[in-house]
Amino acid sequence: MELFPEMPYSRWRETKETLHRYAQIIGKIRLAASARRNHWWNVPFHPTGRGITTRPMGQADGSPLFTVDFDFVDHQLIVTELDGRAVSFPLYGQSVASFYDSTLAALSALDIRVTIENPRPFDLPDSGRPFAEDTEHATYDPVQANQYWQVLSQVAAVLEEFAARYSGKVSPVHHFWHTFDIAHTRFSDAHVDQPSDADPVTREAYSREVISFGFWFGDDTSPEPAFYSYTAPEPPGLAEEPLTPPSAQWVARKDSHLAVLLYDAARAESDPRAAVLGFYESAYQAGAGRAGWDIARFACPGGVTDQRLSGTRL
Repeated sequence: MELFPEMPYSRWRETKETLHRYAQIIGKIRLAASARRNHWWNVPFHPTGRGITTRPMGQADGSPLFTVDFDFVDHQLIVTELDGRAVSFPLYGQSVASFYDSTLAALSALDIRVTIENPRPFDLPDSGRPFAEDTEHATYDPVQANQYWQVLSQVAAVLEEFAARYSGKVSPVHHFWHTFDIAHTRFSDAHVDQPSDADPVTREAYSREVISFGFWFGDDTSPEPAFYSYTAPEPPGLAEEPLTPPSAQWVARKDSHLAVLLYDAARAESDPRAAVLGFYESAYQAGAGRAGWDIARFACPGGVTDQRLSGTRL
C-alpha cells in the first residue's frame, strides 16, 4: 500500500463534511459517557485495524460499559455492549439526520441511555442546526472513507514513532472529532494562566505549556491537507527558527504562527516518512529551544529512557 496516497480535499469534500458530522455525534456521546481526563484526553477517537473507536465508555454515567466503532472496511457503525450484544447499521445511504436517529435507536436497543447536552455541530458553519434536522449532508463514498482511514492510520504510525522520542508528559496519538485532525502533544511542567474570556475547551487544553504536532485533512478555509505543529503559548522569535524540509514554512495565524508542511510536499520527498519526522523534530527543537525547555532531560532516543538499554532485546 502506498504511503501517504493522494488525498485532495476537493475530491472528498462532501463525504468529509458528512463524516465529520457523524463523528461529532459519536464524539458527543463519548463526551457524555466517559470519565473526564486532563486536557480532554477522554474525548478523542483512536484508530483501529478497521476504522476508529471511542474505546470502552459508560459506567461513569450509569450506562452499561459499551464501545462505538466506525468500521471503514465494511462501512458500518457498530455499538457493542460489554456482554457481547451489538447493533450495527450502514454508514452509507444516510443523512446526518438519519445517522443520528439510527445511532439513538442502536443505543436504545442495548438499553444504553446517554443524553447529548447540545445535539448540534460544534464549531462548524451549521452549528445552529440540530443533527436531527440535517438532511443536507448525506454523501458517503465508501472508497473515499476507506482512504481517509488509511491516511489517518499511516499518520498515526508516524506520530507514534515521533512520540517515542520524548520522555515527559505526552498525550496519546488521538483523532479529535471537533476539528477532524489527528494530533500528539508534548507538555512541560509550566502552568499557563488563560485569559478570563477563554472558552472551556481552550482553558483546559492549554492549562500547561505545550508543543503540539498533527495532521488535518483540509477544509473550506484551508483546503490543502497538511502536517502541522505549534507552540502554546508562543515564545518570542519562534518563526525565525529553521524548519525542515525546505518546503516547510511558518504560517501566521492571528497573533501566533503555525509550522506547516503540506501533505503533497511531503509526498514529493524521496522519503516522505523521514521528511515528516524531520519536520516534527525541527518544529519541536524550535519551540522547545525558544521556550527554554530542558531538551536533553526529556530526550528519549529510540523510545528508551536509559540508554544503557539501547539495542537490548526482550
